[in-house]
This record gives sequence, structure tokens and C-alpha cells, in this order.
Amino acid sequence: MRTTVRPNGYGLELALAEARQFLIVLATACAACSIARMKILRQLRIPFACVLAPLAGCAAQLPAAGAGASQEFLVYFGTYTGAKSKGIYVSRFEARSGRPGRPELATETTSPSFLAIHPNHKFLYAANEVGEFAGKKSGAVSAFVIDSHSGKLTALNQQPSGGDGPCHLAVDKTGKSIMVANYGGGSVEALPLKPDGRLDAPTAFIQHHGSSDNPQRQEGPHAHFVATDAANRFALVCDLGLDKVVIYKFDPANSSLVANDPPAAPVVPGSGPRHLAFHPNGRYVYVINEMKCTMTAFSYDPERGRLTELQNISTLPEGEPVKPNYSTAEVETHPSGKFLYGSNRGHDSIVVFAIDEQTGKLARVENTSTQGKTPRSFGLDPGGRYLLAANQDSDNVVAFRIDQKTGRLTPTGDSIEVGTPVCVQFVPAGR
Repeated sequence: MRTTVRPNGYGLELALAEARQFLIVLATACAACSIARMKILRQLRIPFACVLAPLAGCAAQLPAAGAGASQEFLVYFGTYTGAKSKGIYVSRFEARSGRPGRPELATETTSPSFLAIHPNHKFLYAANEVGEFAGKKSGAVSAFVIDSHSGKLTALNQQPSGGDGPCHLAVDKTGKSIMVANYGGGSVEALPLKPDGRLDAPTAFIQHHGSSDNPQRQEGPHAHFVATDAANRFALVCDLGLDKVVIYKFDPANSSLVANDPPAAPVVPGSGPRHLAFHPNGRYVYVINEMKCTMTAFSYDPERGRLTELQNISTLPEGEPVKPNYSTAEVETHPSGKFLYGSNRGHDSIVVFAIDEQTGKLARVENTSTQGKTPRSFGLDPGGRYLLAANQDSDNVVAFRIDQKTGRLTPTGDSIEVGTPVCVQFVPAGR
């Protein structure tokens, strides 16, 4: 790995970022002066929905003053276990330099393909993407305690995921529930979380039904992603097999999921919705479609949980056809709300979009090579200065610097080796 020299203005950028974070905290704490708070938040382009969100959720979404500027993070990598991987790996990441450290095994566990962090940053959860657990056709969900100093993980317990092949999971904003999407089983399950981080028995299980245009990939339901909105009132589930984003009313108090009205939002038939990302203002949702290599932009009504399509755009360079080995994977919104990122497998690139914050629509900025094969996932550091691309089939994670004005990506020259990396999650490191 080589050291990247920072421009002279980088220190000023960090100071401005820290000042901005201080103003965010000040504005949020000013409960007695709501009008002034609204003005400050508007000038800073901070979504007021975050102020209304539960305190635990807000703490998870807004880093502490200076986070992303000078704070050190632990970066956890979910993997498929095999010859080059034994479980979850961890690396140290110092946000000032943007250099990931040498990865170490945090814990052994079977195929932890997706990871989720509790809002209090004390616990980590993994979807064990297997077809059988405890003698039944089910995957597993595993709970771990995070040692914020060493990065090591200590196992707490496991619960069945309710269906085979769990591929995604998310903790709600209050930290009281976790939801898991089962790709093979075509289902979604909710489990309560105990105060000590342990998983309780499932309280909600919903089996999806139906199919869509592609008889090979969409012969039945394939739930691929689940997450709650900013207000923690609705849970959105991408189902690749149904070509729908299924919407549920969510109650964190009892970990319940109930069909919403409207119950779902469709995408173009044969698209295969895989993951989604909310815009920081809470008014837009972006769905990346695996099979057609497209991104669908929706407006979002947080009162009704309604999605309305705004745009459908290719994740590939203009004129590039979708080849048989092409598919998309991950999508994330930049913390500023100005940019959107998506990964293209086969084409092996990250697409960068500029977001029109007035309309929610996207304009393609560039496609950047991930310098590896099959970018299954990537992660943005909490300050929005760096992107770490996880290349599943070349066993490497590559660091990119993010241009704060254009969103463009530039390789830093830093790369680390991780066996079959398929998920990236940041956690503040202990002091």
C-alpha cells in the first residue's frame, strides 16, 4: 500500500466538517426554540425528520462532532466462508488519512453475508446465509458483542431466520427489533432484541407469494432487503422475485409487521429490485435493480408509506448494453444528499449519480472501476469522504476518495486482502 498525500486545504475541510457537526448538535438540542432550530437545520440541509426520529436512531445517523474527520473507525467485513474466509473480519480505518489497516478475523461464523450494527454501536448482527439451521430449512441470525478497542466479536446467541438463504438484515431505529430478509425462502421475519443485545424468539413472520417475468430468476418470491424509514413507522422490503418493494407498518414496541395500504410499489417487470437507500431528507427512495442494471427513483410519502416512481435510469455508461454476466448489488446515498452510488457486478464498477434535491431525480456522473472483480458491496465512511469497495471474486477491498463537490471517485492507492468480502460496516473505535 502507498501513502496518499493530502492537499493543503484538507485541514480546513476537516475544521468545517467539525463546525458543521457542532451546529447540528446545537440545533437539535435547542428544544425551546423550534423556529430557530428549523432555520438552522434548513441552512445546514439536515433533514428535520431526523430530529423527530427516536433518539437512538438519530444518534446512529448523525456522527459525533468530528466523526468522519479525525475519528478512528472499525470496519467490519461480512464474507462467504470457504478456503479464504472463516467469518467476519475487521480492519481499523482512520478517517483523516483514509487508509484501511490490515484485516484480522473478528470471529468465526458461517457465511455472514450481511451485517447490521445496533444504534448504540455495542452489538453486531449477522445474517448467516445458509440453507439449513438446527435441522430445519432455515438460515440463521447471529448476535455479537463488539469490543470497540480490539474489534473482536463475542458471540451472544443465534435464532433461526425463518427461511433459507437470509441475505440482509437491519436493526430498527430504537434498537428494539431486528428484521431479516430471506432470499431463498422469499420471506421476512422480525425478532425482538433484549437489552443485553441477545436475540429473542421471532414475533413476526411473513411469507411472500407470487412471481414475475423471468422464469429462471423470478419463479417465486426472493426477499432481498429490509429497512425502516426515518420515522421508524414503515418497513420496506425489496423482493427480487416479485418486482416489488413491499411495504409494512412497523411497531418497534412488539416487533410487529402488518401489510400497509398501499401494500407495495412495483418496478419495471424483469428488473429484480435488490437493495434501496433513503435520501437524507426522507422524501426520496432509490432502488437498485439487479437484473436490468437500473436505478429507480421514487418519491416517498412518510405519512402513508407510499412510493411513487419518478425515474428509471441505467447504472451502466451511456450506450452500454446489459450483458448476461452483468448485475447490480449495493446502493448508498452520500450523507450530504448530493450523490448516489451503486455497484455493478460484471462491469465491475461503481456508478456515481448526482441527485437533484428539488426533484429527487438522478443524473449519471461517471462509472469508476472497482479495481477488482464482482463488487458485491461497498461502504461510505460516516463523514462521506471515502468509499471502500468490496470485490467478492478478487478477495480485495479498495479505497476511493470522494470529491465533495462532484461526487467523483479517485483510488487512493490503498487496498487490503479479505476473502470473498460481501458487506462493509463502520463502527466508531474505542478511545
